Amino acid sequence: MKNQKQATIQSIQVGMRIIDLLVASGEPLRLSDIQEKTGITKSNLYKYLNTFTELDILYKDKHNGQYQLGSKLIEYGVAAIGQEDVISRVLPYLKDLSQQLDNTCLLTTWTYNGPIISKIWNPGHAYNIGAQLGSLLPPLSSTGKIFESFLDSATTKDWVKVMGKEGKGNVGEEINRVRQERIAFANEPLIPTVSSVSIPIFNYNQELLSAITVVGFSESIPKDPSADKSQSIIKVGKEISAQFGYRAKG
Repeated sequence: MKNQKQATIQSIQVGMRIIDLLVASGEPLRLSDIQEKTGITKSNLYKYLNTFTELDILYKDKHNGQYQLGSKLIEYGVAAIGQEDVISRVLPYLKDLSQQLDNTCLLTTWTYNGPIISKIWNPGHAYNIGAQLGSLLPPLSSTGKIFESFLDSATTKDWVKVMGKEGKGNVGEEINRVRQERIAFANEPLIPTVSSVSIPIFNYNQELLSAITVVGFSESIPKDPSADKSQSIIKVGKEISAQFGYRAKG
């Protein structure tokens, strides 16, 4: 006896064809490409794409009109599987670093809206420094400085503009310093008495994969790269990057 087919919502199935297509393509697609490959009528396709874009499930590049997977899917992925491919390798370092420095450690990843917190490890203190899973971080945070320094300006310009950093401080000089020292500092950028320090994580293609951020009360966070705590954090960053095949040039 055949199992009775369960009732489904066809419009969701149609919408998922768009998502599946973008996943399979591995690259951004124009509306005409999506229509050709899915067979969805143009009028209906507009509705699906507009809805998905409004919900951040898809991202539309305003310069070329191409669609790609959006930041909301990354947030869903974080919640569903914890980005196991990255987190399973990084988590032991995150735990050790948090215990060693007695501060909260964050793993952050890039989305089209900017860098978000994808994992948090606390040393067990009763106090909360305000970090929440999925929080979007601004350019003036130490995390933001890492992403602005190691991602191209075309990728970060909308985030920088929206978050209101333009024209604040000697941005170019600080970015060059972060690129050279491979560590970024932020003294109370968001909350009084709370500061942070961040390091980049690179992959085998010399590309920025994510960032590790140590955050806590200002007196417990180092302020320059020569400090012992800073050197310990930089060393951890190199070890994690090596796990993803990174080899420093030169």
